[in-house]
Amino acid sequence: MPGVADVVVVVAAGPGLGRAVALRFAREGWSVGLVARSAAKLADLAADVRSRGAAPVATATATADAGDEAGLRSALRSVSDELGDPTVLVYNGSAYVEGSVLTLTPADLGLAFDVGVAGAMVAAQEVAPAMRRAGAGTVLLTGSVAADRASTGAAAVGVAKAGLRSLARSLHKELAPANVRVVTVTIDGALRGPRALDVDDVADRYWALHTQPDPPDPLQTFP
Repeated sequence: MPGVADVVVVVAAGPGLGRAVALRFAREGWSVGLVARSAAKLADLAADVRSRGAAPVATATATADAGDEAGLRSALRSVSDELGDPTVLVYNGSAYVEGSVLTLTPADLGLAFDVGVAGAMVAAQEVAPAMRRAGAGTVLLTGSVAADRASTGAAAVGVAKAGLRSLARSLHKELAPANVRVVTVTIDGALRGPRALDVDDVADRYWALHTQPDPPDPLQTFP
């Protein structure tokens, strides 16, 4: 599927998975758009992508909180204006909120939902029209096994990740007729710490989900 616009946009791009995904696509010569809260970290990440791409790689950055609808829409439009319409959207937004179901406040749950689910919806709304017109594209949503596991310490994360999975199913049903792929990848393991998964391996899976000939199942698990 690459070759339509060859632009990947990573929302909530950080030094771990976001960086790995950006570098994976940059190695294929893709332009890379990066959205995150910190301008300084974005500048460092963009410089890293440009220096390690297979060829000179165009980058664009925009600051936004993934849970801020107006800010996220503005950031995505800014990146698209600079690089062109994205062929691939990678949404990594997640807010870690401590607390059990009996101790969380509605505001706590709302924060996790705004970043983890509503932000993904907003991002998809921004990129889907151009993908539909092109008749190609991929939306990759980073999920977690927290959606399936009970928690007394971070229940809000599980609620948000379960919501993200449901969002992906509905979005897949809507966009599949236009040949636009929507996949949520349930990460079964930590992305940080001594037992962390290899983020480069996860990035390889994301690349494969976009490029494999047959449309993938919208619900994936890694590893």
